[in-house]
Order: sequence, then structure tokens, then C-alpha cells
Amino acid sequence: MPRDPELAKARRAAGPLSGPARLGHIPSMPLSPDELERYARHIVLRDVGGPGQQKLGRARVLVIGAGGLGSPLIQYLAAAGIGTVGVVDDDTVSLSNLQRQVLHGTPDLGRPKVESAAAAIARLNPHVRLVPHPTRLTVENGRRLVADYDLVADGSDNFATRYAVSDACFHEGRPLVTAALGAFDGSLTTLRPHETGPEGRPNPTYRCLFPSPPPPGAVPSCAEAGVLGALAGIMGSLMALEVIREIVGFGEGLVGRLLMVDAMSMRFETLRYGWDPENPLSGTGRAGAGSPPA
Repeated sequence: MPRDPELAKARRAAGPLSGPARLGHIPSMPLSPDELERYARHIVLRDVGGPGQQKLGRARVLVIGAGGLGSPLIQYLAAAGIGTVGVVDDDTVSLSNLQRQVLHGTPDLGRPKVESAAAAIARLNPHVRLVPHPTRLTVENGRRLVADYDLVADGSDNFATRYAVSDACFHEGRPLVTAALGAFDGSLTTLRPHETGPEGRPNPTYRCLFPSPPPPGAVPSCAEAGVLGALAGIMGSLMALEVIREIVGFGEGLVGRLLMVDAMSMRFETLRYGWDPENPLSGTGRAGAGSPPA
């Protein structure tokens, strides 16, 4: 008898344990007995199954920031069995981080966050490879960093990084899941501007949604305004869900939709947005652009 009563069901649901890869054209590897049991609750899901779990195992995801958003995001990606998780962060763990950055603990104070993240993920799931990038993503290194990954998830806390990440993903043709936190609110969207939408027009870029960053000082920092720790957990978990959805391919994602969370009134709302022909990345006025799509 299997140790888990669902394990036999998971084995049946997994179906063939190898097949053609879709992420990075890497051949599928059979799921081991340990993986079958570990991911049994995924495998029995009709819209995930064995093939979906194998896609997760082949995926390479780059996470920007191992802080409030990155902590739950990294943990759930690792628990889900993402094969390779890269983490970009140049900061060290401080005591004020621990109210919301649940990836780190008191013994990690002063430790580089990428090292703390690697240790935490090794304890959580030995099947996941964590690649530390102890640096800050910038305009200069952004394209090089994202090019090695299939998908990027941005949990950074400043506008310079958000624009640098989104521009790099556009130029390298990488999907981007990006979120932001306020004191009692958060937002989340998915970007695939290198692809065309169902109506034949380009998918929107980050700059279609936010054409330019706000003036310096217009938006208070986390240290100035504060942030509800549990809200970071909610938004980071939603990021993980959206990353998993993009890899496996189930349901309706957030391309062209901005999810807004209001923790004060516990309201979730979705705002639709579209391609802006004036945007500097894929707009009609950019260098070398032709006529607008029909």
C-alpha cells in the first residue's frame, strides 16, 4: 500500500512519465517515486496532471527580489517543483525584514538574502536548483540576466528596477509576472508584449499601463509608509499562482488585466488595459516601426 492514499491515484493521473518538452526544448525526465508522492496533489488535478508537473520541473524562473513579495513567491515555486529558480537580490537580511519576509529567519540576520533563500529552498525541496544572483538588476545587466530563463517574476520595490525588468523581458521575449505593494493594497499583472493578442494587436507592455515612473518622492517607500506583512504573503502567493499558470497553461491569465487588491475593504478588482500605440517599445512611433496593426 502507498504511504499516501492519493499516491496510487497520482500515479494513474501522471500518465506517461516522459514526452516532448515545451520549455527550453529540454527532454522530459521521468518523475521519480519521491516526486510522484511529493507532487501528488498537483498530479491529480485535471488541468495539471503529470505533463503539467513535468513542465514545472523543466521550467527556469527568474525572481527579482527575495523580500516581501519574493519570499512567499520563491517558497511556493520551490514547493511546486520549478526545476530552476534564479534569485536576484543584492541585500542582506535585517531585523525589520522579518515582519513580512518569511523566507528568512532570525539566525539569518546579516546574511545575504540569496544565501538565506538557497538554504531555505534546500530544506523545502531538494529537487529544485536555486541559482543566486547577488546583484541588482539594472538597465545594463537586465537582458543578460533574463535571457537565461523561461519566465521572470518581478517582486522589486522600486520603479527603476520595474522598468528595467520589463524592458529587458520585452527585448528578450520573456513573459513577465509583476506585482507591487502599497501599505494596504497591491496589484498584479502578466506581460507578454512580444506576442500578439487574439485580435491581432500586440499585447500591452508595462509602459502601456504605466507610461512613466512617478516623480521622485511621490510614492513613499515601504520604510516610510509601512506595509501589512500578511498582504505581502497574499500578493506573493498570487504571483506564484500566475507563474505556475503561465508554465502549465490552465485557466485565464492576467495578460491585459491588472488585478488590484484592497486589504482595507477586502476587495479584489480587475482592470482591463490594452496596447498603447504611443509606447516606446512596441508602438508605431518607435524606430523601425511600420504601420499600426489592423
